[in-house]
Amino acid sequence: MQKTDIRGLYLITDGSRGEALCQRVEAALRGGVRVLQYRAKDLPEQEMYAEACQLRALCRSAGALFLINDSPELALACDADGVHLGQQDRPVAAARALLGPGKIIGTSNRTVAQAQASEAAGADYLAVGSMYPTATKGDAVHVGLDTLRAVREAVALPLVAIGGLDRDRTGEVLAAGADAVAVISAVLADPSPALAAAEIALQFNVRQPWPRGRVLTVAGSDSGGGAGIQADLKTVTLLGSYGMSVITALTAQNTCGVRAIHGVPADFVAQQLDAVLEDLAPEVVKTGMLHNAEMVRLVARRLAACGRLLVVDPVMVAKGGAALLQRDAVQACREELLPHCYLLTPNLPEAEILTGLPVRNEEDMARAALRLQEMGVRHVLMKGGHLEGEAVDLLRDGRGWQRFPAARISGRNTHGTGCTFSAAIAALLAQGRPLPAAVATAKQFITTAIERAVDLGAGHGPVNHFAAARQLGRMLQHPPG
Repeated sequence: MQKTDIRGLYLITDGSRGEALCQRVEAALRGGVRVLQYRAKDLPEQEMYAEACQLRALCRSAGALFLINDSPELALACDADGVHLGQQDRPVAAARALLGPGKIIGTSNRTVAQAQASEAAGADYLAVGSMYPTATKGDAVHVGLDTLRAVREAVALPLVAIGGLDRDRTGEVLAAGADAVAVISAVLADPSPALAAAEIALQFNVRQPWPRGRVLTVAGSDSGGGAGIQADLKTVTLLGSYGMSVITALTAQNTCGVRAIHGVPADFVAQQLDAVLEDLAPEVVKTGMLHNAEMVRLVARRLAACGRLLVVDPVMVAKGGAALLQRDAVQACREELLPHCYLLTPNLPEAEILTGLPVRNEEDMARAALRLQEMGVRHVLMKGGHLEGEAVDLLRDGRGWQRFPAARISGRNTHGTGCTFSAAIAALLAQGRPLPAAVATAKQFITTAIERAVDLGAGHGPVNHFAAARQLGRMLQHPPG
């Protein structure tokens, strides 16, 4: 990587030590960290050197930059990519004399004048902050977004926003001109550093050209075209992302029902997964029909270590009543798939099967969502299409609750709503929208798709993906649809 590659998710170590730090950093790198800054002020010199070498090796393997906090000497000794200097550390010129022209030097800045002085002194990038109040550094001065915008206008160097940042604040600093977002506890203090890193790192996709974001769907084929792989790929493509597929089962079905199911052999599903993951680097993976326990276990194990956001639509029963998930697969879902799940999108009957709880109203939905989080799911979107009255969806995202109501739309053309809704969320996540915004926009999409559905076939017809994408494209003013 080059000096100009100070961009994306920038992680600063938090003072923890040893094997636990290396494990969490390795997970965060899988999730999308592009720059690591090693900070270990109180560690003896030899231990600091040994740990720095371990972390440097992890960064090299992941293709990420490795920087040392404050010490050009340590950066030189462990062959780091560069050093980050505070305002009270040695001047940029002194660090450059020691490190030479090929290493990266960054500085911390709170004002436009400091940023301009650092640029003039030969710094390669500038950190600006603290953007928000932060518990990580008690003496940090809160400078805010206006200062970041002013620095962006005044200098040409890459800018790293730092201080109090997390998933929900990343979009603001990117809009204000940041090239990178520095975090500490938002990733390293999270029980899943890989997922915490991924949900921040993906937000940098908002600057990518269309098609934006890569989505893999692992699901069954619907010969009628309204659900499954076909609905997923329509949705992903019409919303402006690049779609890939792994087919787990073939179905013979139309709008009147499922006539037959032919499971794809597990070893061939594994070959499909390996082929896509090794070459096309999907950023979000969405699962639908997994059919049997062997398939559930295979998919869970293959996806557990890849660091991608996993959106699970626990497809169990078709509209006409045909079972799409065998009984022995339910326990496999609970034990092996849910603990790796970034977002689970069950409807009420599916939530009942997975939790063993009755789910009849919003209070039941909330109770079931909490139970699912206890089972290892990071975020849960309870879909309320089976409620009486409003079609209310309830999101439990680890920070609290969000309610997404919509008027109930009467009609028979609702085939593929679950597949389409979860695929839309997956595409919007891949495009760089944080989870609450992705769910809200996907809710608009599926509501319009149901409203604009046209009669096809004699049974439960499909929703109108094309009309929904056109309507959403006009609202959001982007090319897809």
